[in-house]
Amino acid sequence: MNVTGACHCGEIKFRARVDPERVGICHCTDCQIFSGSAFRVSVLVDGVDFELLDGRPATYEKTAESGARRELMFCGTCGTHLYGRTPGAGRDFYSVRGGPLAERGQLRPVVQIWCQSEVDWLGAVSTLPRMDGQKF
Repeated sequence: MNVTGACHCGEIKFRARVDPERVGICHCTDCQIFSGSAFRVSVLVDGVDFELLDGRPATYEKTAESGARRELMFCGTCGTHLYGRTPGAGRDFYSVRGGPLAERGQLRPVVQIWCQSEVDWLGAVSTLPRMDGQKF
């Protein structure tokens, strides 16, 4: 499936060919912090299937508990998180964030990872009152 993505301000644009069977939800505490939410949706993309079209993302390098380094790319203007990759890993793989993708509604997650960090209230979300728009 071909997808296109852009940051909120439109400065950075990319496209990729993705496998919808590689979409997942990550509940790790890093994803919670970076997304500002309870989890983050991402799709794994082979480096040959990813193309940066416009702009130059800013990079934040983090070190995981395992000691592995990860480069996290985001827009330096609006702050939108775009993708992550592991430097020096040989073959490039990108973890493209679901939010910036125009086709995000078509990419249904097929797996959840780091579930031991899942917030305990997540299962109750479907029982909350629903509103179209912000009314409180």
